[in-house]
Amino acid sequence: MALVNSMEKNGNWLFRYRGQIPVLLFLLSIPAIWFTNYDWIEFDEVKQCLWLCIAAAVSALGQIIRAIAIGTSNKHTSGRNTKEQVAEALNTKGIYSTVRHPLYLGNYLMWIGIVIYVLNPWFVLVVSLLFWLYYERIMFAEERFLERKFGEQYLRWSNTIPAFIPSFKRYEKSPIPFSLKTIFRREYSGVTATIIGFLFVAIIRDYKLNGGFENNNMYWIVLSVALFISLFFRTLKHNTKVLHEDDRS
Repeated sequence: MALVNSMEKNGNWLFRYRGQIPVLLFLLSIPAIWFTNYDWIEFDEVKQCLWLCIAAAVSALGQIIRAIAIGTSNKHTSGRNTKEQVAEALNTKGIYSTVRHPLYLGNYLMWIGIVIYVLNPWFVLVVSLLFWLYYERIMFAEERFLERKFGEQYLRWSNTIPAFIPSFKRYEKSPIPFSLKTIFRREYSGVTATIIGFLFVAIIRDYKLNGGFENNNMYWIVLSVALFISLFFRTLKHNTKVLHEDDRS
């Protein structure tokens, strides 16, 4: 099999299972936390708060990028489809005029924020490399699909827009108005997963430092908030028409 066909096949396979990345990240973080030296921060609440704020800001930036992309995208694009590539329209304006894969950029920032919170620079490097190897193939397969579907239109756009690092030289405002309903309908699970990711790191780190699990009321509060967010918006999505939009996917 030619290398180009092999990469596309691998990319399509990885595309179907990209939702499992959080599980893999949680598993990798356990040994990373266990072998990290926290002496420099263990008794310094200011440093702990500072690093939490930095890590949370990175994750929040990733969520904002995803929200902009999803909230201004054409119908039948940028979906949560897991079986195969789907696109009935090509996004080229708005955030897509600055970067070809804003959703994957947003994913990286969301998860690397949690990785930063582990406070191990080697872990940040390893996860970044793994993320790139994983998503490079997904992006390759996606771009092959779009090239076949949209032809010259896609090539003209993709040849001038960077794949992953945004450039604002050719920015064009999106003609599609931003939809907050779309964000509430499609992104609540990502927000919940990110909050739980930070909570998971904090609990495992406390277990290492204290030699066991401790009953921390703040952890229960954070977990309750995360689960409430997910349950609340899931209920609105599946049992009401509050978040329904005829012209959005």
